Amino acid sequence: MNLLPQNVMHFARILRRVGLPLGPGQVALALDALTRIDLGRRDDVFWTLHAVFVTKHAQSEMFRLAFDRFWHVSTSDDEGLIDRKQKLRSGEAQTSRRIADAFADMAPPSSANDDAPEPAITDMSASWSASEKLRNQDFETMTAAEMADAKLLLKKLRLPIPEVRTRRFVAASHGSRIDLRATLKASLATGELIHLKRKACVERHPPLVVLCDISGSMSAYARMLLYFLHAITNDRDRVHVFLFGTRLTNVTRELQHRDPDVALARVGKTVQDWSGGTRIGAALEEFNRNWSRRVLGQGAVTLLITDGLDRDGGAGLSDETQRLQKSCRRLIWLNPLLRYAGFEAKPAGIRAMLPHVDEFRPVHNLNSLAALIETLSLVHQPRRPVAA
Repeated sequence: MNLLPQNVMHFARILRRVGLPLGPGQVALALDALTRIDLGRRDDVFWTLHAVFVTKHAQSEMFRLAFDRFWHVSTSDDEGLIDRKQKLRSGEAQTSRRIADAFADMAPPSSANDDAPEPAITDMSASWSASEKLRNQDFETMTAAEMADAKLLLKKLRLPIPEVRTRRFVAASHGSRIDLRATLKASLATGELIHLKRKACVERHPPLVVLCDISGSMSAYARMLLYFLHAITNDRDRVHVFLFGTRLTNVTRELQHRDPDVALARVGKTVQDWSGGTRIGAALEEFNRNWSRRVLGQGAVTLLITDGLDRDGGAGLSDETQRLQKSCRRLIWLNPLLRYAGFEAKPAGIRAMLPHVDEFRPVHNLNSLAALIETLSLVHQPRRPVAA
């Protein structure tokens, strides 16, 4: 019996479990494409399935690992693929952890249960206090199940940014200043001496502005952080989110939808440069020129999320970062490369930006986000220059 269609469908399920968004249409297209090539040539099969299943550059490496593990049996007999579960155990250390976990629970296709429905994958949600391993797990190495658990935790995070004084005043019985206008108005109404009216400064949360890098090197982190940004966008007012790769895109309105999946789907349709190159200097220049005066008023706090790897070699990046820092209360740079103990600021982009930020922090797991929340609660602290 020809088991090729079953194996292609099973391979597509594995790819879905590791994060590739595949549907029935792509599986049908893959089956049709395989009928037009020589199945005896492994490279032809690889690039045919790659052309159908891979839609973004960041997915290519994950596809290659899954393909090598799934189709490595060098035999023309389709029946031989049935026994691959036992043969693949020895190659577990050579693939990523996400690929290994996706294959761990797979069941080989069988003609005996062709009509049986595909078993549902249940994502077990762990609590914050009982998930120490998940809290320290790097976003880039998480399995599909761990990503689902982490997304649930990200939705619950809140930013306790304290209120700051503004230049506006409001009537207050025990205010620190006398409200001369209100006092004169009250005296004209009665014609008699009255008590002095007082006013006090209005206190409110400062705006939060987020500039997030969505280039290929940041894609895995950006996707997880968008769930966090969606949660805080719907939890408080005056949150502005911008994504940039080779261009700058304002996605604040898209993230305001209450359903995170719908919100991220809208973001995906709006952003045109996901997983591409990075032009940090050009993106900051556009923000400073077109958006800075609109969103950075009243002591805004700015989060800059990027690895600092600039395609333009840091051209103009120092001046634009300095201008951004001077326009906000605090500029906090979140860089996933700080997860490495031996990190050094060698790339030109990182060296250009580093002297002009107030905080330089890692952002690669749930614990790093918890530390960020603690940092944001200290926005009243004076600026602390970061050593290059």
